[in-house]
Amino acid sequence: MSQPPLDLGAFWDALDAVPAAADAEALFDGRDDGGALRRANLDRYLQRFGPEADTILVAEAPGWRGMTNTGVPFTSMRELQAPDGLFADVPFARPPDPTAPWEASSRVVHAALGGWHGPLPVLWAVFPHHPFVAPDRLTNRTPRPAEVRDGAPVALALAEAVGARRFVAVGRKAQGALASAGIDAIAVRHPAQGGATQFTQQLAALR
Repeated sequence: MSQPPLDLGAFWDALDAVPAAADAEALFDGRDDGGALRRANLDRYLQRFGPEADTILVAEAPGWRGMTNTGVPFTSMRELQAPDGLFADVPFARPPDPTAPWEASSRVVHAALGGWHGPLPVLWAVFPHHPFVAPDRLTNRTPRPAEVRDGAPVALALAEAVGARRFVAVGRKAQGALASAGIDAIAVRHPAQGGATQFTQQLAALR
């Protein structure tokens, strides 16, 4: 018997309440085509993997090569379209003009999760908008402390919606961002800048 849909009402309300500065792109604004596509993809993702998840794997913020295109954290076009990937059975929509075909961190995360035993963790970003170095949207910047504080209630609402009991932060920055909001998280090495092997090993130890 299939499970009933997740009630994501409080999650969407919390997400929609996060303000976006001039140098932060609101990815899930359903009033434009790109935002509506990302929002639909995120809903499909959470409805598929959220009901069984007990862990949320949290990044610091979306990157322009991955989540900014697909709407799914740590997922670039390459992972979204992989016929034998983690998401092969999810009917995601494909953006018509993606800004990049792949993201290095997404590849490492999906490869590491390929050996996960049990329900997959839900992927998320503590600041859900895309922070960029103005005026170039094809850049990433570190979210400001206030942005992190604004985004933290969304992570908490997501954990409540899916029933997850454990937060795992990808990188010390993400751990600190969660801690500043009172969320205790285990930290694993970020896969970027030579951290892929350590990330994979630390994630395997948490299975």
